[in-house]
Amino acid sequence: MATTKIDIGIDDTARHEIASDLSRVLADTYTLYLKTHNYHWNVTGPMFQTLHLMFEQQYLELALAVDLLAERIRALGERAPASYHEFAMMSTIGEDDDRPTATQMIERLLAGHETVVRTARSVLALAGRVHDEPTADLLTQRMAVHEKTAWMLRSLLE
Repeated sequence: MATTKIDIGIDDTARHEIASDLSRVLADTYTLYLKTHNYHWNVTGPMFQTLHLMFEQQYLELALAVDLLAERIRALGERAPASYHEFAMMSTIGEDDDRPTATQMIERLLAGHETVVRTARSVLALAGRVHDEPTADLLTQRMAVHEKTAWMLRSLLE
């Protein structure tokens, strides 16, 4: 099957590099989604109700985000990673191998949101250099959400 050339004003090398970097953002976001959903199911303690509901809001937002990121990768003409194996290979957010307390959950989610911000910020520079405004806009929106969520989680620890 012949492939139609993509001609959106971004050269093929930059398009491929942006999509590859966005795949890392997607992997971090999906890993954070899984972690947040896990914590929603398994949180216990005096703050159960508050955290259970907050984690639900967060994982629902992350579920929408992974779709937006994957669709942007596809719009750039690349295959979006879509397996646990691929995400685990690319993500800088680790999985839990223990049963964290509610406070540890908050700390780990805070670290995860800050990680996604750093990963997204590293891609933003390239997107700006090649005038990929849709990617820059998506990353800017994602960073704002993660920074706000990090602030809210950090506030629970003070």
